[in-house]
Parts: sequence; structure tokens; C-alpha cells
Amino acid sequence: MRPTRRRTRLLLAASVVLAALAVPLGVHVATGADSGTAAAPVEPEPAGSECRTTIEGSRVVAYCHNPYPSTDLVQLHTECVRWWDVDADGAAVAVAPGRTVRLEDRCWKEIATAWVSHRPAPL
Repeated sequence: MRPTRRRTRLLLAASVVLAALAVPLGVHVATGADSGTAAAPVEPEPAGSECRTTIEGSRVVAYCHNPYPSTDLVQLHTECVRWWDVDADGAAVAVAPGRTVRLEDRCWKEIATAWVSHRPAPL
């Protein structure tokens, strides 16, 4: 009778060890960790306007066209050459899908740089 108890205990211990090894392996396979089919990161939807900026003397003009399906907010920033000339940040303008807007600004004398910043419109 003694060998039967020993075999039962060994069989029970072996099944517990196999279960302990099988559960993490099953979880690993279920999550697809080694399947090579990792979930691709979601790419953001393209957005933003395309802007052309032209500087002539003391005036700057920017045309911004939005070819994407979401509204874009654009803002013209102007930096003047002279220290006493006030640099300016224009008001943000919403560019609807398929639309073009004109932004303009000026300095008293020459313009050092001008650029347009973008941000998505609030929903």
C-alpha cells in the first residue's frame, strides 16, 4: 500500500508543476507576444495647413491652404529687424478643410523673420 501513496503523491506533484509551467506559457501565447504580429501603433490622421510666406520690404503675407479633413488654427508671427520696432503675433485664424486664408502683418522698417505656427482646432 505504501508504493501506491508514493505514486499518487508524485503524480499529484508532477501535475502541479506542469500546471504551474503551463499557465504562464498559455498567457504568453494568448497575448501574442512571440507571434510576430504585434499590434501596429495607430497612426495619427494627417492634419495641418500648407503655408507660403512672402516678405517684401516691411510687409509679410502668408497664404495657408488646408487640404485635410480637420480644421487647423494658424497664426502669423513677425520679428522686426529694429530693436524699437514691435514684434507681433497675429490672431489665430481657423482654416476649414479645403479652404485658403490670407494672413498679413508689417513692421515700420525691415522684417527679420516671419513664420506661421499651427495647432489643431478644438472640437
